[in-house]
Amino acid sequence: MIAVVDYGVGNLRSVERALLHAGAQPKVTADLDELAGANGVVLPGVGAFGPALRRLEQGNLGRWLVELARKGTPLLGVCLGYQLLFEQSEEHGRHQGLGLLRGRVVQVKGSPRLPVIGWCRLRQLGWSPLWRGVPDGSYFYFVHSYTPDESPAAVAESEHSPAAAAARLNVMGTQFHPEKSGENGLKVYAGFLEFCGAG
Repeated sequence: MIAVVDYGVGNLRSVERALLHAGAQPKVTADLDELAGANGVVLPGVGAFGPALRRLEQGNLGRWLVELARKGTPLLGVCLGYQLLFEQSEEHGRHQGLGLLRGRVVQVKGSPRLPVIGWCRLRQLGWSPLWRGVPDGSYFYFVHSYTPDESPAAVAESEHSPAAAAARLNVMGTQFHPEKSGENGLKVYAGFLEFCGAG
């Protein structure tokens, strides 16, 4: 079972459908025991960092996710859920993140308009289970005004994101939306499922 964290933020159902299509048995949940029993956990998210973090703090969800990740449960953050994995964000003030990935979230630089919306080419910087079957240079769908700055865990970059994806041990994430990125997006989820032993 792959748990999709339900904390009132994000496109939960589209992530759930994409995981199902990729071969998972997804379950949208905020139950701490169900999260602990999952083969892997996906943290989605759409919106602003601060309010999302406050929602995660309700019911100790954020602390529980950190604990599970430190015990070895595979954790995948998507878009805002990915940003929450970092140490801090500068979106509308300074906020401390979950601290599972090193780096900070900053406003996108060098774009004529914000948010960045649309397809961007990804350059893979290193091996990751997320790239199983995904050709380097593939396009993925982004919607964001903020992004993680350079990170030692970065495994991909795009024109507007120096850490468009990152992975450290069992913790990984993408700034882009795999569930909106067609066949290659489904391959990203499938690579995560294989890493979880659920593919």
